[in-house]
Amino acid sequence: MSLKPEALLSEHGLGPVAGVDEAGRGACCGPITIAACILPDGEIPELSGLTDSKKLTPRARERLFPLIKEIAVAWSVISISAKAIDARGIQHANISGMRRAVALLDAAPGYVLTDAMRIPGLRVAHLPIIGGDLAARSISAASVLAKVTRDHHMVEMDARYPEYGLAGHKGYSTKTHLAAVRRHGGTPEHRYTYANVAAAHLEWTQERGPTWTDTVEQEEGTA
Repeated sequence: MSLKPEALLSEHGLGPVAGVDEAGRGACCGPITIAACILPDGEIPELSGLTDSKKLTPRARERLFPLIKEIAVAWSVISISAKAIDARGIQHANISGMRRAVALLDAAPGYVLTDAMRIPGLRVAHLPIIGGDLAARSISAASVLAKVTRDHHMVEMDARYPEYGLAGHKGYSTKTHLAAVRRHGGTPEHRYTYANVAAAHLEWTQERGPTWTDTVEQEEGTA
C-alpha cells in the first residue's frame, strides 16, 4: 500500500509518525478499544496485505497482529469500559482514549494521523485523513491492533455471558443480540445509554415482573 502520508511527513522532518484508530465505537456492548502505532520507515515485506482491519479476514488479522507488535517502533492499546462510556459518552471516550494511546507510546511521535477524527487536546500535531485506515499504513496497523485486541476481549466475555453470543457479533447490535437482552436482561458490559439496549433491557424488566428483591424494597419503603 502507499506510504505517502508517513513518507511525506518524514521527509519534512515531522517523524516519527503514529497512526491511531479504534474498534468498537459502534457496538452496544463491551469497550471501545484504541490503538496507536509507529511503524519503521521504508518497505516492510512482512506486513504485505496490511489494510483497514475491517477489510481483512479474521485469519489475516490474526496473522498480522503479532507481526505488527514485533516490527513496530512503538505501539499501545487501551480499552475504555462500557461503564465509562455511559458516564461520559462515546465521543469523550473515543477522544480521551486516543490521547491516552498516543501518550503511552514508548517513542514520542512527531506527528499523528487519524482516520478522519480530530483529537482536541492532543499535544502533538495531527491530521485527520478521510479513509485514513486505507491511505496510511500506520493507521491500518493501529486498526488491526485495536480490532484483534477487542475481539479477543469479547471472546473472553462470551465465556462469562454465554447467553448473548458475544464471540460472534462482538457486541454489535444484531437482532439475535438484542433478542438476548430482551430475554435475559443486560449485563454489566452493556451500554445502557444506548437507546436499543435501554429499550431491550426495559422490556426484560417489565416482562419478568417484580422479583423478591423488588418486593422487599417496596415493603421497606412503605413501612
